[in-house]
Amino acid sequence: MSTALYIWLDPNVQWILFGSMLLGLSSGVIGSFAYLRKQSLMGDALSHAALPGVCIAFMLSGSKSIGLFLLGAAVAGVIATFGIGFITRNSRVKQDAALAIVLTVFFGIGIVLLTRIQHSGNGNQSGLDKFLFGQAASMMLSDVMIMAAISLVLVTVCSLLFKEFKLLSFDPGFARGIGYPVAFMDQLIMFLIVVAVVVGIQAVGVVLMSALLITPAVSARYWTEKLGMMVVLAGLFGALSGLIGTFISASGNNLPTGPLTVLVATAVFALSVAAAPRRGVISKLLLRASVRTQVRREQAEVSGERRNRAV
Repeated sequence: MSTALYIWLDPNVQWILFGSMLLGLSSGVIGSFAYLRKQSLMGDALSHAALPGVCIAFMLSGSKSIGLFLLGAAVAGVIATFGIGFITRNSRVKQDAALAIVLTVFFGIGIVLLTRIQHSGNGNQSGLDKFLFGQAASMMLSDVMIMAAISLVLVTVCSLLFKEFKLLSFDPGFARGIGYPVAFMDQLIMFLIVVAVVVGIQAVGVVLMSALLITPAVSARYWTEKLGMMVVLAGLFGALSGLIGTFISASGNNLPTGPLTVLVATAVFALSVAAAPRRGVISKLLLRASVRTQVRREQAEVSGERRNRAV
């Protein structure tokens, strides 16, 4: 049996493949709104903030339960979002500085707790550090089903509130003027980012999750001027990254799925920068060459007319 056929028929690989694609899809969709609202670092801050939640959940339960880890990460992420909002609203600190403060403080706490767990002598703590960089190969069918349900909720909420999120992304002042609950919607988007980060921790890890949130959205921005198409393309690019990353990981020997997924997303970004119509580098070079040729032709025609008049 060929390697490619084995990959598609192996149930464990199918679960990982399905979970990675769903993770890429939901991350690309919600990441589009974070990117447009200039909150690209929000995913990075929230993914790092989730680490102490995972550690505290393990310390309280003593078992490596994925459900408890997700719950702990979600609680820590929600606390981080409120912390960022509180610092921004009640001080002169800008949002980017607040993001940096929350990111470093929470991640520092997480590393301290993780180190303490590893030196506690608890025999069940082995592999807990995999949440730093992800371990998609450890996903089971139950984990994939949880990811599928949460991804479906994320995509559904973004679809139902697309008009409101669009207005909030481009003109929050107008949205506030016509009576939209801007503060609530802002917290809702942050909460959805937290949910996406929590879902992706096991597959990609806290360190690389922000890349999967933003890179597909940035890639999609190069291909279209319409927000709806951008969100769709971002979801497709994220799902494609999960598909190809999992396939390469399963084809190789002990290659990590999460980092490969991020590398594929980066390759899609590089392709978008180079080959996208209108915004791509090649398109701009061709346009400039065409303009230069047209200018030279017009200059030649003007010079010819002047010579004819002189004769």
